[in-house]
Amino acid sequence: MSTGRTGDLGAAAGTTADGADPHRWWGLVVIALAQLMVVLDATIVNIALPSAQRALHMSDGNRQWVITAYTLAFGGLLLLGGRIADLVGRKRTFVVGLIGFAAASALGGTATTSGMLFGARALQGAFAAVLAPSALSLLTTTFTDPRERGRAFGIYGALAGSGSAIGFIVGGLLTEYLNWRWCLYVNVPIAALAVLGAFNLLHDRPGHDEVRLDVPGAVLGCGGLVAIVYGFSEAEPRGWTDPLVLALFATGVVLLVAFVWWQNRAPSPLLPLHIVRDRNRAGCFLTMMLAIIGMFGLFLFMTYYLQVILGYSPVKAGLGFLPLTIAIIIGSTQISARLLHHVAPRLLMVPGMLLAAAGLMLLTGMTVHSSYAGEILPALVLLGLGMGLTFMPVFATATAGVAPRDSGVTSATVNTSQQVGGSIGTALLNTIATTSSAAYITAHLRSPGAQKSAVVPAGVVHGYTVAIWWAAGVMLLAALTAGLMVTARAPKHGTQSGAPVPESVG
Repeated sequence: MSTGRTGDLGAAAGTTADGADPHRWWGLVVIALAQLMVVLDATIVNIALPSAQRALHMSDGNRQWVITAYTLAFGGLLLLGGRIADLVGRKRTFVVGLIGFAAASALGGTATTSGMLFGARALQGAFAAVLAPSALSLLTTTFTDPRERGRAFGIYGALAGSGSAIGFIVGGLLTEYLNWRWCLYVNVPIAALAVLGAFNLLHDRPGHDEVRLDVPGAVLGCGGLVAIVYGFSEAEPRGWTDPLVLALFATGVVLLVAFVWWQNRAPSPLLPLHIVRDRNRAGCFLTMMLAIIGMFGLFLFMTYYLQVILGYSPVKAGLGFLPLTIAIIIGSTQISARLLHHVAPRLLMVPGMLLAAAGLMLLTGMTVHSSYAGEILPALVLLGLGMGLTFMPVFATATAGVAPRDSGVTSATVNTSQQVGGSIGTALLNTIATTSSAAYITAHLRSPGAQKSAVVPAGVVHGYTVAIWWAAGVMLLAALTAGLMVTARAPKHGTQSGAPVPESVG
């Protein structure tokens, strides 16, 4: 942000030269608030869901839509939201997204029927799809000096990684001491603060006249993503071989293939394919998606394990995730942010994914009577440090060196990999856990003298551990992906873009 020319971010933002905006770090606070709100809203209602279900008389089959309506709209509309940010300007899109998100949250908090709550959550997801890409692209264009960029992305990565865990803590506190509606109302004051800060602290170029909204691309791309995300959400209750699930997957694949074909021919493509053809960006997108697959599945299991198996209250269960949150923040801000301008991104990402896999492997030994301090806590700390090491270089590398006209859609692609990964992880790992639990319980109840009260909890935990083994395998695959695909080197000293330097061939 330049004090000389309001929109000239590239000239002075994030540098130590005269004329650098002294308020850019306060601008980061505004961006961070918005990102935290968007990320934690994917999980903040999880712990409140039983209370909301009772209050609005939801059926067990329909209650999933409180979560799915949000992730479906968010994941499906992100590419469109990113292109809108490029078209009309990032600051303007950021403010509109904040206001819309707050209004949808207020509507959800006053819901009197389940349909009203589902609709409000879908609206939240739609406005989040506008807000998240503009937030990340504002960060990208504001901080260009390598050292400042590292610190800024460290904070952003910490929020992206820990926001979901923070959602469990905040959701537990609000549900136990107020009521479930405050899990939605809490967004209103946060958004109001962020809007005030945006008007006073954030600056941006106007929208790019040469950018045009690719309507056929939006229909094909968003339709394909919605079909796939919806398919994964329906795979959990219906099963993977259900005709509707298979039809959704097939439709999604066909639409995405058509989307890629059209992007090669569109005069102003929704997703310029050179963004994903870049080896480093493609590696970052895939690493992010795989990492989130493993982490989101764990969130689901640990929520039920702490509350149902160990008997924790909502607040105590939420606080159980606090060490994970702290470890992610330390990994992002104190390790990755300090090292990224000295080492290649994959030298952080690969060890990070290996640490996360080690944490998950520790959790595979948990039982009905496991000690939180002795068995669960060390695993959460390892997982958090690994995620913190990984997220920050992923965000920095994926968005580095992008032309301003494409920064919104690039940011949207990073967020899309997160949302698709979360949907896949929740559905895939939960299905594995449920199937494994059912097989264990059926086999052990046949044993002479077997007691259902003992077999069922043991079977449930067995299902969790089987799924966590799969999650650990996904983390190892993420480490392999980062090691082979992300070949960028550390930024050269004094590079103003802060971009990791592509590895030369030959």
